[in-house]
Amino acid sequence: MSSDDGAVRLSIAEGAAAVVFDRPAARNAMTWTMYEQLGAICERLAADRSVRVATLRGLGGQAFVAGTDIAQFMSFSNGDDGVAYERRIDQGIALIEALPMPTVAVIEGFAIGGGLAIATACDFRIASTGSRFGVPIARTLGNCLSIANLARLSAAFSPQRVKRMLLRAELISADEALACGYLQQLCAAGELDAAAATLCAELAALAPVTQRVSKEGLRRLTAQRMPEGDDLIRQCYGSADFHAGVAAFVARQPPRWTGD
Repeated sequence: MSSDDGAVRLSIAEGAAAVVFDRPAARNAMTWTMYEQLGAICERLAADRSVRVATLRGLGGQAFVAGTDIAQFMSFSNGDDGVAYERRIDQGIALIEALPMPTVAVIEGFAIGGGLAIATACDFRIASTGSRFGVPIARTLGNCLSIANLARLSAAFSPQRVKRMLLRAELISADEALACGYLQQLCAAGELDAAAATLCAELAALAPVTQRVSKEGLRRLTAQRMPEGDDLIRQCYGSADFHAGVAAFVARQPPRWTGD
């Protein structure tokens, strides 16, 4: 594994798991290696009944996770590659969502794209005051989200805010994220550790079976309403605009959209 691949690290102490996204030089943008490590960590946590609560956090103070590493999209040749990618991401996000213990995303800075999906799959979110949330792919790549991730974001933010994120490439402020209920708590960066510790202690003291079955019931309610969406993903990732967007992003140039 190259150091450029980054890492997702796990530590467990006194019934609390800490999952850390460790690629601060790239604002913790996720590589395939990191997604694989995150999946393996989730599978381990799901089997460990001694863990009563888990936190997820990015290193560096600039970002929770700033999406997927865009250079990895250079190898995509058609819409089927996009379908495979979105299914892979859905499987990873579903593992977080299905964890039996309460999960807390501790956010400093940007939670963007895939990072927003990871944070939204957690049960609770606390953030520093300067944090920002969004999926600005209409400005950057010209790709799309899966139906599952659209459903999660719509449930967490409201459909109109998700339209602002996707159609206007707008970033939502931490204050607005708190006001709409997306965030459990907002605090200064120096207070995040204490706030996370307090919330985790409260969650770990409650009935784990109630927490587990309640989480699963809510997950099933969301999952049963999801329609098929591969045709939309295939259309977007197979477009000339997507390939132009990726090339422009990697070259650090503004994309030129044609609608094709």
